[in-house]
Amino acid sequence: MGAPLRIGVDFDNTIVCYDQVFHRVALEQGLIPPTVPVSKGSVRDHLREAGNEDAWTAMQGYVYGVRMLDAPAFPGAIDFFRRAVRAGVRVHIVSHKTRYPYLGPKYDLHQAALDWLEKNGFFDSADVGLTRRQVYLELHKHEKLGRIGALSCTHFIDDLPELLAEPSFPRQVERYLFDPKDEYPAVTAFRRVRSWDTLEKELLVA
Repeated sequence: MGAPLRIGVDFDNTIVCYDQVFHRVALEQGLIPPTVPVSKGSVRDHLREAGNEDAWTAMQGYVYGVRMLDAPAFPGAIDFFRRAVRAGVRVHIVSHKTRYPYLGPKYDLHQAALDWLEKNGFFDSADVGLTRRQVYLELHKHEKLGRIGALSCTHFIDDLPELLAEPSFPRQVERYLFDPKDEYPAVTAFRRVRSWDTLEKELLVA
């Protein structure tokens, strides 16, 4: 038998999908025309091309703080956690997230993330069944990488290829790139998947 599975999962843009909420907020604030596609990246690119980088930075703080509960999970993400917990698989959420926004009011972004997890049943023993001790919101990237190693993760799932390619990424961990929009077709250094259904079939189905 192999080593027991210990799966680490990133939070933002891996579990939580922000496309709709960023687009909605940008429209509410009059920062984009309705013709901008409904995606976080499209909103970001429009604002940057318009020379509105500060508006984009402030919007991130607002969305990750005040509007966090408006963001849905990616399809299948919560079911993946439910199945993992019920199968006895040790699963952790490990995120690199600042405590407060770089611009604008000092929303507590860590508390907003925990509130999102609470609302979506992650801490409910009758639903997903994680404990808060299985959630790590690290202030710095190197702390996130260190945490992945300290948890002895066998697998880690993240949406950023540059994070997975970090020289200090723990070598023993099998890395999965979550790429639902097929943005990184050239990436071959680690397993690239486009859905949580695929992840569930590959990691949790015997």
